[in-house]
Parts: sequence; C-alpha cells; structure tokens
Amino acid sequence: MSFKKFFKRLRERRLSLKTKLILSMLSIAAILLVSLLISVMEYSGMSNYVSDLIADDISSINVANRLADMSNTYNLQILEVIGDETSLRVPAFDDGYFKSHCDSLRSSVPSNTVKPLADSVMYSYSAYMLTSLELEDVLQSDFIDTRSWYFERLQPRYERLHNDLGALSSAIYQDLAKNSATFEGGFYRSIIPGIVAVGVGLLLVVMLLSFLLAFYVNPLYRMLDGLDAYRSQDKKYTVRFDGDDQLSQLNDGISELANENRQLRSRIKTMGRP
Repeated sequence: MSFKKFFKRLRERRLSLKTKLILSMLSIAAILLVSLLISVMEYSGMSNYVSDLIADDISSINVANRLADMSNTYNLQILEVIGDETSLRVPAFDDGYFKSHCDSLRSSVPSNTVKPLADSVMYSYSAYMLTSLELEDVLQSDFIDTRSWYFERLQPRYERLHNDLGALSSAIYQDLAKNSATFEGGFYRSIIPGIVAVGVGLLLVVMLLSFLLAFYVNPLYRMLDGLDAYRSQDKKYTVRFDGDDQLSQLNDGISELANENRQLRSRIKTMGRP
C-alpha cells in the first residue's frame, strides 16, 4: 500500500481523543529524539575534525624527532671525521628530505606558534649547513685547526638548530595537549547536556501524557460509556470521579440532566397507564 493511500485512509478515519493525545506526545518525543540525533551528529563531526588534528600533531612530532635525529647523527659524523685526522670523507646528508619535511610541519599544524618556529628551524638549519660545507676545505687546510672550527663555528650553529627543533617539538606537544583537551571537553559539552535535556523532555512527556489520560481522557471515556449505557440500556447514569474542575462540573450537569430525563419519562409512563 502506498503512503498516499495510507494517509488518505488515516484522514478518513475518526481518531479518538486518546489517539490524538498519544500522537501529539509522540510527535514531541520524536522532535526531542531528532534534536538528540543532531547533537550526536554535530559531536561526531567535531570529534572527527579534532581527531584529525590530533593525528596530524602526532605525525608532526614524529617528523620533528626524525629531523632532530638526522641532524644529531650528521653532527656526530662530522665530529668523528675531525677526530680521525687521516679521514677526508665528508658525511652525506639528505638535504631535500630535511627541507621538505620541515616545510610540511608549517602546513600540517595550523597553530600560529608552530609556523614561526618552523621558519626558525629552516633559518638555523641553513646557517648550520652552510658552515658544515666548510668541512672539506677545513680538512684540506694546513692553517685551520679543525677542532677549533668545529667547537667555535659549527657546534654553536648546531646548538641553535637543536634548540629550535626542541622548541618546535614543544609547540607541537602543546597543540596536541590543547586538541586532546578540546576533544575530551567537547564530549561533555555537546553530548551530556543533550542527553540530559532529551531524557528530561521524554520524562516530562510521559508524565504529561499520564496526567492527561488519568484526569481528563479516562473520565471522558467513562462519561461516554455511561451515556451509552443510559441511552441504549436505560441504565441510571452513575459516573463519578474526583475533581473540582470544569470536567467534573460537566459530569455533574450530565448526571443531573440524565436523572431529570429519567424522572420525566417515568412520569410520562405513569400518566399513560389506564
């Protein structure tokens, strides 16, 4: 059966008062559930966004640590060459890898504090590499003390690069901590209030529906049953319920009219007897 036929039959049917009240309360409950669903979807979208930021921070921390290890290994290799006076081998360093991954740190972490620190790393790295390229000339020179060159020229630039890489890693750690706190706090800010609000709303809907059924709908049904028994079976109208509102006044009025009508019919029957 199509939806059009279903709704057509539904319109043709005469809905009872109880059905109308239940449908209205169910509509309110459905709205509350939809609002909860929207809250959950918003939290899901936010959590996915923050999760991506956390994943980027962890990846950036690994990259920063890898760059620090590369520069440290390269610096130790230079020191080893200087210590071995017979060696003229210049250590190799993957300059393209270092620069490309340092540039990736600027774009992968959206924090405003990370980009200037990544620029500082590139500046100190360039200064360090320019100085390290002097190693071959230093090793071949008879006038330059290699150890003095290393500790007075190269090592200070390495210390600057090492400190900048450490500051960059610390900034990424701080961004990771902030995103983790945002992720945890966002859960309670978006989910818990929504669940509490929907739970309280559903409880109020149930309480209101129970109140309406107990104090208005059920008495109306009892009044209708009493009237049907009075009209079809000529029984006395004896419906009674507690209350002092307009519904109780209506029931008293119906009871009074029904009793007067019974008395009137009884008199008519008495007058009609021979």
